[in-house]
Parts: sequence; structure tokens; C-alpha cells
Amino acid sequence: MAWFDAEVLATDKHGSAGPWQERLRIIVEMMREMSRQTDPQAMVAAYAERMRTLMPTDGMVSLSRRQLSRPAYRITRSSLWKEQINPWRQVDRLPLLSGGLLGELLYGDEPRVIDHLEPAPDDPAAEYLAGQRSLIALPLYDQGVALNMVVLLRREPAGFSREELPDRVWMSNLFGRATTTLVLKQELQEAYDAVDRELKSVENIQRSLLPPELPKIGNLDLAAYYQTSHRAGGDYYDFFPLPDGRWGILIADVSGHGTPAAVMMAITHSIAHTYPGPPTPPADMLRYLNHQLTARYTGNSDAFVTAFYGIFDPSRRSMVYSSAGHNPPRIKSCATGRIASFDGARSLPLGIDPDEEYEEAHSDLRPGDQLVFYTDGITEAKGSGGEMFGLQRLDDALTECREGAAALIEAVLRALSGFTAGQPADDDRTILIAKVS
Repeated sequence: MAWFDAEVLATDKHGSAGPWQERLRIIVEMMREMSRQTDPQAMVAAYAERMRTLMPTDGMVSLSRRQLSRPAYRITRSSLWKEQINPWRQVDRLPLLSGGLLGELLYGDEPRVIDHLEPAPDDPAAEYLAGQRSLIALPLYDQGVALNMVVLLRREPAGFSREELPDRVWMSNLFGRATTTLVLKQELQEAYDAVDRELKSVENIQRSLLPPELPKIGNLDLAAYYQTSHRAGGDYYDFFPLPDGRWGILIADVSGHGTPAAVMMAITHSIAHTYPGPPTPPADMLRYLNHQLTARYTGNSDAFVTAFYGIFDPSRRSMVYSSAGHNPPRIKSCATGRIASFDGARSLPLGIDPDEEYEEAHSDLRPGDQLVFYTDGITEAKGSGGEMFGLQRLDDALTECREGAAALIEAVLRALSGFTAGQPADDDRTILIAKVS
């Protein structure tokens, strides 16, 4: 039946195209053209050109009373203009009139047909009506009120049939809604682009707070990966040079996502770098961060920060550490194959309780040991079935003991990408691997 219907649309019973088929062809072409438009000004121009073919007139004027009070209105378009004005971007160039016939029609809020048009010589819109003897007024409704109107004109009296008025009204209003939707879409895209530019700036600032390069630490091979789920995020890692060749290693994760988390991340970074003297021992560092956050920044919000801070001593191949609710870093011993965690000295996250005490724990390391610091965006990444990546898959990626830290991170990222099937991250992802040499 589909082939028969197509044939009927193409020809009449005599096998040739008739008037209605030609009209249909023009309408279909117009709808296709309208659907491709992205600029409302261009869409209106294209629609007007097509409508002049379908429904010829001798003149047209469009009116608007948006953000105006009776009897004021603006002329937004006119067939007399040689240069069309963009009514959405050049409002200050639109003629502002008051009263007269067009004002009466617009504020009348109803469709009208005038068969014998005789505008007064002093009518504010006399120049737009000059030489015309009939008109049809098509109100464009918004929230039930005719905020806009299209007035079509003809030089002969009784140039418009009242039979066509209903179709003219609904066609004009449907096109008006389509135009409004396109305007809103354009404004939304522009607003999105502006926000995206701002977030890009935030992202650049945030990344400038991370170490520009990884430090050279004796007996430790380092590699890091950092990915935000939005333009900016709340993950943070840092290194602090300490006396006697020791190094502080900090990884933190601010609750939430996006710009608010990025701001809190920047605050945490600033506090960490204002610690009086070398940031040691670890418990004192976390205690200082917690005091500053709770006293100044998190008291009136739900924000908090998980953090792990460890101090590595290259000469002894050991680490003393303290944890504020952060995921315990993993330790894989290449000598025994055993995998464990830095799971001692665990306390509340930063920014919750100003009186929280932070303890310390100590771990001796061996050459070949792999230390994996990470945020929960790694282990809680979801696959297509909703299952989390988890610790077991993270551990399974650390199988090759001969590999350096950079290769180990690549192995983790390959496993993660395969598990998530390349889906965008819904949380910030940070992983830092340190291999004891």
C-alpha cells in the first residue's frame, strides 16, 4: 500500500500533477527548509519568502508589545524595509509607536479582517498602511495573550476571505511557536557556551594547582593520572619536600562534583600550602587542614574532604601516614604477590568535626612494592550493567611486577576503559602509582 499512497501524492487520477500537488510540493519543501534552520532570523526570512508564493499579499507588517504597556508597540518587521532588523538582538532599532489602528488591533487580542481600510492621515503607522485597502490581522499568542501580531495587506478592498482566517491564525501561531523555540534554543546555547567558557577557566586554574611535574624522589618511581567528570572537579594530589630527603604525598577528594567541589579543592590546596613550617608529621597536617576547613569553610555546608597524607623516607623505604576517611591506598608486594592496604590510622573526613583527632601508622616497604593511591571515581566507576569496577579489578591490573609506574597506570586505565566501555566518567578519577625501587 505504501507504493500506491506515494503515487497518489505525486499525481492525480489522470497521471499528471495538479494544483494541490504543486501546493503540497511547495509546502513540503518549506517544511524541510524550516527544519534545517538554526538561526531564527534566517528562518523567518525563508518562511516569509515561501508564504509569498503560497499566499500572495501586497504588504506585511509585524508588531510586538512585549515588555510594553498599552498603547505602545514596536514594529518588528515590514515589507517596506530594505534592511531587515533582527528583533531579538536589535530592539533599540525597532520603531516604537503608540496607539492608532495597529495598536488597536494588537491590544484587541483577536483576529480581524478589514475589507475597507481607510487609515487616518495622522495614524502613527500611516507609512506602513499607505496605499493598502484591506488587511487581515493574525495575533500570535503567548501565555494566552497576543504579544505579537502579523498584519497582511492588499491594495484592493475585501482582499482577504474570512474563510481562510482560521487556517491563517493557526498556521501563523504554529510558526510563531517554532520561532520562539528556536530563539530559546539559540539563547540556551549561548548561555551554555558562556558557562562552558567560565568552567574552562576554572578548569585551567584548578589544573594549575596540581603539580606541574612529578618530583624526583629517591627509591620511588612515580606516575599520575587525573580526570574530572566535569570541566572542573574536586580531586587533588600534591607533593611536599621535607627535611632529610623525605617527601609528603597527599591525595584528597572533595565531596560533590563540578565547580563547588573545584572551589573547595582550591581552598584545601591553599590551606595545605600555608601550613606553618614543613608539613610533618602526617597527623598534624590533617589536624591543621581539618581545623581550618571546619572553622572557615564547611561549617554551614555539607561539604567535606577525604584525604590521605603519607611521608615517604627514601633512605629507609618506609612510610608514616594518616587518613581522613580516604580510600586506603593499595600495596602490592612483588616479592610475595600479596596485596594489602594502608588501612591503619583512619579517622573522619576533613571538615566535619573540629575536634576530630588524627592518628598515625607506619609501614616498611620493599623494593618492587607497588603503592596505589586513588579516589573513589576509580573503584566506583560503573560498567554497562551498573556493577562497580571495584578493588579486585584494580588489583588484577597490577599483575606485572617488571613494569614501571607509568606502565602500571596504563594497565589500570586499559582495564577501566574496557570495563566501562568508554562511557564518560560520572565522578572525578585520580590515580597515583609509586613503585619502590
